[in-house]
Amino acid sequence: MTTQDLLHIGRDRLVPVYRQREMVLEHGQGSRVWDNEGREYVDFGAGIAVCGLGHAHPALVDALTAQASKLWHTSNVFYSEPPLRLAEELVAASRFASRVFFCNSGAEANEAAIKLVRRHAAAQGRPPERRVIITFHGSFHGRTLATVTATAQPKYQEGYEPLPQGFRYVDFNDLAPLDAAMAAGDVCAVMLEPVQGESGVIPAADGYLRGVRELCDRHGALLVLDEIQAGMGRTGTLFAHWQDEVKPDVVTLAKALGGGFPIGAMLVGERAAETMQYGSHGTTFGGNPLAAAVARVALRELSSPAIEANVARQSQAIRDGVAKINGKFGLFSQVRGRGLMLGAVLKPEHAGKAGTILDHAAANGLLLLQAGPDVLRFVPALNIGDGDVAEGLVRLERALEVYLAA
Repeated sequence: MTTQDLLHIGRDRLVPVYRQREMVLEHGQGSRVWDNEGREYVDFGAGIAVCGLGHAHPALVDALTAQASKLWHTSNVFYSEPPLRLAEELVAASRFASRVFFCNSGAEANEAAIKLVRRHAAAQGRPPERRVIITFHGSFHGRTLATVTATAQPKYQEGYEPLPQGFRYVDFNDLAPLDAAMAAGDVCAVMLEPVQGESGVIPAADGYLRGVRELCDRHGALLVLDEIQAGMGRTGTLFAHWQDEVKPDVVTLAKALGGGFPIGAMLVGERAAETMQYGSHGTTFGGNPLAAAVARVALRELSSPAIEANVARQSQAIRDGVAKINGKFGLFSQVRGRGLMLGAVLKPEHAGKAGTILDHAAANGLLLLQAGPDVLRFVPALNIGDGDVAEGLVRLERALEVYLAA
């Protein structure tokens, strides 16, 4: 089929919930991808921070193919070795967890966390009206009905009412409204991202997560950290909250944990580790041998000192490169974020133009993301090389020249 034939199928047969670029990607290697007409792109998006080790990483390919020749699926009625080994390795790596629940995505991991904290509150004798979960304006926790309600952004909720009850929203990076929102004593958990992704790549301020931890302890609430995008080395340490020196009760993971193969995980600390018992939750495909085998290798690679050092180096290279481009064009008001989770914020006169810039970037051989309408988001593979970063920045500059000339 031609590219136009394939695009026609996409327009006519897929539910139109995405705005795909007019290309059909065919294969990738490292931080480069090619479409079915042979055009090459530098990938600064990594499948929305999923392909943490880039495309076709040899160790991931080997793990997947080796497991594929042995056992794909058993259901969770039976044990298989890969998820058992992965659970033990995640507990050891996390420095806080006692137990792990495996699923297939970040939304499912957050859904499990929502159910866990509510059930934990119920076990303490709290009635339903005292099982409120606090989340934050600008957050993003998933697309299921419960997680989209936890996502305190009306644009994701519109048309899906009535939404589930029991969520309360406060401003991010301000402890005073959080303290006030917990004063009634009806809050069972606080759920937040160490770096908000979809609302513009906004990190927690210095000391903020420690303050949230203290408020949770004071009010008897669990602390749930959504590290689906910020975790697995993305922000410069294997777990993002390590930089904030806090001990959570629950951490949710997905995205880079599978290196591109779908998997999610909920890690639970000792305080709530025994909350869910036989029959209280489940999943058909979660923690299947294929996903777990790949994730074991991804976890090993992403835990390495080499990855941590590369994230720091390439983060600075992107910051320096964007600053140089900005010196020429004056498009951005700031670059914020941590590690290789960065957002270049457009100045007010270019507000709302992130999508247009992404179109120009793709046309000039660069795959880039946005975080809302005003922010360009840089989340490349964590092992991206110097040459790919440099070439990607050259292509970004070319795309911005075209954008400004249009």
